[in-house]
Amino acid sequence: MKVVKFEEYGGPEVLHYTESEQPKPKAHEVLIEVKAAGVNYADTARREGKYVVPTELPYIPGSEAAGIVVETGAEVTRFKAGDRVVALIESSAYAEYAAIPEQVLTPVPEGVSFEEAVALPLQGLSAYHILKTMGRLEPGETVLIHAAAGGVGTIAVQLAKLFGAGKIIATASTEEKLFHAEKMGATHLVNYSEEGWVQRVKEITEGKGVDVALEMVGGTVFNETLKTLAPFGRLVIFGAASGEQAVFAPGQLMKRNQSVIGFFLPQIMRNQELFQKSFQELLEYMNNDQLKLTIGGAYPLEQAADVHKLLQSRKTIGKLVLKP
Repeated sequence: MKVVKFEEYGGPEVLHYTESEQPKPKAHEVLIEVKAAGVNYADTARREGKYVVPTELPYIPGSEAAGIVVETGAEVTRFKAGDRVVALIESSAYAEYAAIPEQVLTPVPEGVSFEEAVALPLQGLSAYHILKTMGRLEPGETVLIHAAAGGVGTIAVQLAKLFGAGKIIATASTEEKLFHAEKMGATHLVNYSEEGWVQRVKEITEGKGVDVALEMVGGTVFNETLKTLAPFGRLVIFGAASGEQAVFAPGQLMKRNQSVIGFFLPQIMRNQELFQKSFQELLEYMNNDQLKLTIGGAYPLEQAADVHKLLQSRKTIGKLVLKP
């Protein structure tokens, strides 16, 4: 089968489209023909050797896979050949076939495309738990969402609205992206590529600041975002797309009872009850047309390197997908 893998850390050029042996499903695994694989910043961090946990080489990236069941292990009970499924996995979605544990698979409704399905697990669950589990967003509170036209951002804007947020402040780097965030439900728009965006957020909140902030850029953006927090405000970190780690003095949080909170989805996945409950809630939002998934582009698997470049250019809107 065809796969994309890397054998050394580096830029997009280390990704190679090559042949690999097709996996055989173990007793509790399902072999799926991958129809869509999600592309995420976690994949680029893995490729660069900068992920939260070590990445062993060689490595086949991809933590989201949607496709059709072609074979089941001897002890699989929930799925059969021909079923449409989606999964959040550790790796190996950038491939024509993937062997996946039965317990992490979820059926895909007939009315949902594979591209839409693969846009939900990592970014949908991340947006959900960043806002609700870690950010503890309460009805009426103000939320600041950076990169609001990106994969996590477009879902976070919609979920913030569904969770009853008062003001939803979306930031992005272009007018096109801000317009898209507004269509998703943002109530206020801020271009963070322009000077004075922190002051703009303070004006929108009438000097109070935001109750919850979502931050995944790192470096100076983290420190600027910290300035926008209200008393008792919570800043949730879920990445460092700039490649820069922020440095700050924790003592500055004390004066206004503020919190900086880290988020890492695999920890949520280890709590099966929490994981399954939230996934089902997201699927219900989709089925009720309360949650719309934005597909920024679907590309052939062999173009993985170009898609990584596109993602890291931060010029995209919505979810990028690879199609084996």
